[in-house]
Amino acid sequence: MQARAVKKTSGIASFYKLSQDERLKLIKDFSGLTDEDVHILKTGTLPFGSAERMIENVVGVFPMPIGIAVNFLVNNRDYLVPMAIEEPSVVAAASNAAKMVRQRGGFKATSTEPLMVGQVQLVNCPYPREAERQILAGKAEILQKANQQDPTLVSMGGGAKDLRVRILPSLTGTMVIAELIIDCRDAMGANVVNTMAEAVAPLMERFSKGRANLRIISNLADRRLARATASVSKEALGGEEVVDGIVDAYAFAAADPYRCATHNKGVMNGIAGVCMATGNDTRAIEAGAHAYAARSGHYSPLTTWHKDDNGDLGGFIEFPAALGIIGGITSVHPLAKVCLKILGAKSARELGEVMAAVGLAQNLAALRALAAEGIQRGHMSLHARNIAVMAGADGDMVDLVSDKMIAEKKVRLDRAKELVAEMSKTRS
Repeated sequence: MQARAVKKTSGIASFYKLSQDERLKLIKDFSGLTDEDVHILKTGTLPFGSAERMIENVVGVFPMPIGIAVNFLVNNRDYLVPMAIEEPSVVAAASNAAKMVRQRGGFKATSTEPLMVGQVQLVNCPYPREAERQILAGKAEILQKANQQDPTLVSMGGGAKDLRVRILPSLTGTMVIAELIIDCRDAMGANVVNTMAEAVAPLMERFSKGRANLRIISNLADRRLARATASVSKEALGGEEVVDGIVDAYAFAAADPYRCATHNKGVMNGIAGVCMATGNDTRAIEAGAHAYAARSGHYSPLTTWHKDDNGDLGGFIEFPAALGIIGGITSVHPLAKVCLKILGAKSARELGEVMAAVGLAQNLAALRALAAEGIQRGHMSLHARNIAVMAGADGDMVDLVSDKMIAEKKVRLDRAKELVAEMSKTRS
């Protein structure tokens, strides 16, 4: 009788207690990594020659910790999620929140088509409304010219799909903004969008009788959205009072931009961590997300939370997911390629859906900590360890010093130095 294959699961108990080698073996088996992939993860390899091709004036590379968020079940598929981030508690918090959501069947995620906007700014148009009419009348010619720039993308079902025109009052006069709507498939799309915008600019000038100034992608990817929902029982959260606390915390963010900025920062802790690990453009994602949060004229949360009729918690997230799994750094950075392999996303849309789940999980963890125990409890443990190391502790002394500072509620460098000195005398 043939043995039944063991189902791979991201629901891993006490992953944090495993040694590095044990974690790597588990990830290798789950994701089908090669020995070379594992070596890249352990060493953070980025050849100097590759770094020089990425940016200018290179003098070195800057390593970033990569952690694995476990327990993620998205659309009934298990994911081990790589996150590149320096902030304590983020990976653990996401894993813990995903575990709670997993009890109710995991996250449900969807996404829209991967449409990006390329803008051509037309100035000095003598008759803006006539310019708009002429540009739209020439739509077929403009789209054909744009699609001639990337036949491969078009053959895969992508390319320039639509054209819109906006008349925009500005500080320097009325502008005509012509916008290509481009399906970028599995690329983030900046290069192809910019190339197409450049190519059609002369046509836009001819139709508008104006001058083309900027020709560039918009990072407000409001046509390329990723969404996720989650349900968590009140028991998993610690009771109905915690549910009420989370909903009240969300209401605070919805009402006040000062709180909302921190609320959305917590969401982006998760999204940006995955974005960085997979070699995507974190600045584009951050800019697009915050602009999207302010699209109504009021800066608002990227997530919403509510209590259902049973007293359980429901959550939703929607954010612009201008992401790629091909092209750019995702294709040349060794670690980004390994992280994409670990994640196993087969399309840019799938990557966005997983990121949405991670952002929702991260926000859930932060709000639960605020509502139930205070945000510092989780942060302080890792922060105290960092302070202990800064003070000169090593080995088991790191935990002894950090535990002592936490017990005293004096997590400070000066106190850490005192404790290191005291413990060193005792051991000498």
